[in-house]
Amino acid sequence: MRTSTYSWGIRFLSLLVVLTAWEIYGRSVNPILFTYPTAIAAAFVELVSKGELQRFLMQSLEVFVYSFALAVVIGIPLGILLARSQTLSLALEPYLHAVYSTPTVAFIPLIVLWFGFRVPAKVVIVFLFMVFPILLNTQQGVKNLSQDLLEVARSFCSSERRLWLDLIIPSSLPFILAGVNLAIGRGLVGMVVAEFFTSVAGLGYMIVQYANSFETAKLFVPIVVLMALGVTLIGLIKVIERKVTPWQNREQGEI
Repeated sequence: MRTSTYSWGIRFLSLLVVLTAWEIYGRSVNPILFTYPTAIAAAFVELVSKGELQRFLMQSLEVFVYSFALAVVIGIPLGILLARSQTLSLALEPYLHAVYSTPTVAFIPLIVLWFGFRVPAKVVIVFLFMVFPILLNTQQGVKNLSQDLLEVARSFCSSERRLWLDLIIPSSLPFILAGVNLAIGRGLVGMVVAEFFTSVAGLGYMIVQYANSFETAKLFVPIVVLMALGVTLIGLIKVIERKVTPWQNREQGEI
């Protein structure tokens, strides 16, 4: 309890120092070039009162949720299969590495040509940003399974089903959740990039709109919302990780 209070105290103090320094410095700079927290807060209230922020945020979240669900549903099973099947790994890995090593932005014109400028195109773009961290981390987690534990389980005649439920999946969970954490950050980047290149909607559109009109305080509102969204989602994944992998917490506490 004391450790938790101390941690939150340090974080709050750090945030207070950063916001105070930002406020002081921001007031001394041309408002067209930079802004400060109280101006952003006023712009936030204005955009919320008009309903503008909520509308564009929901448009972005719709794309993010669809893309995240697809990345998890496809990335985790495919990562497991690649780790457990050498034949499948040899057949698919060259193509997966080729796509992963190519900047996703390079595919956007082709994706727009295929899917148009609407939600499906944005979902595909964000999916490509998100799926590879989940897939590759899952594959690595299953590959790193302790062979000694595997031999012990087999020596006790563990069925294939119990082997997966009791050993393979639990051992891979820290890697999978680490991949999900990385995917969230990449997904938020992909979401904004997709909105830059595709339709007139979402937080990405807000950023472009207010940048073009030199309304810097309003420009920072969607940026701060994206930051808060990323911190919240990553914090949620960490909470889930503590719940589903309690042995990790004990091991870290022993170090």
